[in-house]
Amino acid sequence: MKRPSIVLLCLTALSLPSFAPAAPSPPAGHVTGVGGIFFKAKDPKALAAWYRDVLGMPVEAWGGAALHYDAPKHPATLAWNAFPATTDYFAPSTSGLMINYAVDDMNAMLARLRAKGVTVIKRDDHDPNGRFAWILDPEGNKVELWEPKR
Repeated sequence: MKRPSIVLLCLTALSLPSFAPAAPSPPAGHVTGVGGIFFKAKDPKALAAWYRDVLGMPVEAWGGAALHYDAPKHPATLAWNAFPATTDYFAPSTSGLMINYAVDDMNAMLARLRAKGVTVIKRDDHDPNGRFAWILDPEGNKVELWEPKR
């Protein structure tokens, strides 16, 4: 299954240096970034523990994680994209949400997943934007893992 071209365009645009003159600052009252991702879970504590134990998410005592954009090897931007309701890109999940997590080392992440018994649905080591792998979390949400091209 091919990744929709809009995703490639977004990721390519994120990785290219900007040579255009700086745009004027937008007026007050605009979105500056994603401040959090919140979703419902059948068993939030168990799902948080899975993300902590399997993916290495730094889950804190309050039940969530604070992910920092200035972390080493982390991309400086976040891609946002609404997909058509008819897309099969999230399959086999039936959820209307898929989160892409940037990872520092895909080989280490895949070894971690194998050790935890997680099935990798698909992987792509030849994408021009980096390496990708897809898994399902215990509640059936598709998770996209991305090691950005260096």
